[in-house]
Amino acid sequence: MAHAAAGDQRTKRPARGLRGWLLGEGSRLLVMLVLLAIARTSLANHYGVPSGSMEYTLMPGDHVVVDMSAYGLRIPFTDVTLVPRAAPRRGDIAVFKSPRDGVRLIKRVVAVGGDRVELHEGHLSIDGTPLGEPGNLDVERFGARRARLNLGAGGGPDIDALVVPDGQVLVVGDHRGNSLDGRYFGLVPASQLYARAIGVFWRRGEGPVWERL
Repeated sequence: MAHAAAGDQRTKRPARGLRGWLLGEGSRLLVMLVLLAIARTSLANHYGVPSGSMEYTLMPGDHVVVDMSAYGLRIPFTDVTLVPRAAPRRGDIAVFKSPRDGVRLIKRVVAVGGDRVELHEGHLSIDGTPLGEPGNLDVERFGARRARLNLGAGGGPDIDALVVPDGQVLVVGDHRGNSLDGRYFGLVPASQLYARAIGVFWRRGEGPVWERL
C-alpha cells in the first residue's frame, strides 16, 4: 500500500508542477507582459519614420523614441487622458492621427493657440516675426530648437494670416513641398497629440545613434 501511495504521488507531481508554474512564474511573466504593453501605450515607445515629409530632421527609415506621456497620461489602449501634462509647444515633433483618415503621422508643431501664422514659399512667420535665421532662411528657430528645412520640392501651399484658435495646433512637415500636413487637413486639436518625439536612436545608413530632437 505504501508503494501504491508513493506511485500515486509521483503521477500527480507533473500536474502540480504545471499548476505551480502557471500560478508562479507563468503569472509573473503575464504580469510583466501586461506592464510592458501598458508602458508602451502610456509612457514610452518608438516610431519608425515612413516618409521624407520631415527631412532633414527625420529621414525615411529613422527610428525615434517618443514620450507617450508628454501631453498627458492616458488610460492604456485608449485616447482618454487621466492626467494632463505639458501643452504642445512650437517646435515639438508630435505623433498624432490624421484628422482626414486616421493614419498615424509625425510632424512639427509650428503654431499653437493664439498664434498668427504666415507661410510663404516654405518660410514661416509667427505674429509677424520670420522664424528663419538671418542669412540662412532655410533654417528656422523655434526657441532653442533649430529646424533645417528641405525646400528642394518648393514650399508647398502658402498660409495667409491664419489665427490658430485656443486648443488647436498647426502641424507642418520640415520638407515643406513634400508633406501632407495641416495645410491640407486643417488644424489638429491639441488633445489629439498623443506623443512627442525625444530623439533619433537609429539613423538610416548609420545604425545606432543618439540625436536629441
